[in-house]
Amino acid sequence: MTKAELVAEISNKTGIEKTIVLQTVEASMKVIKNTMSDGENVYLRGFGSFIVKRRAQKLGRIISKNTTIIIPEHNIPAFKPAKTFANKVKNAKPKKKEAIA
Repeated sequence: MTKAELVAEISNKTGIEKTIVLQTVEASMKVIKNTMSDGENVYLRGFGSFIVKRRAQKLGRIISKNTTIIIPEHNIPAFKPAKTFANKVKNAKPKKKEAIA
C-alpha cells in the first residue's frame, strides 16, 4: 500500500477530504521523524513503537580495494509492532494474487 492508497482509504472510511487526510498523515510522519532524530522513542498503544537503536562501532571492509574501515557508532530507526498487531498479521490468511492476463 502506498501513501496515496493509505490517504484514499482513510478518506473513504472517515468521510474527511483527501487533502486534509494527506496533511494529517504528513504531519504525523514529520513528528515521528523529528522525535526520533532527537533520540526519543514514539509509542502508539495497540499499534507499536518506533524506537531508536544504537549500533556499536565496528570494522567493515571495502572488498574492491581490499581495505578495512571503521564504521562509527550510530543510531538507526526501528519499529516494534504491538502484540495484537503482530498476531493479526501472523494469523492472517494470505490473499491470492490475480493472474496477469
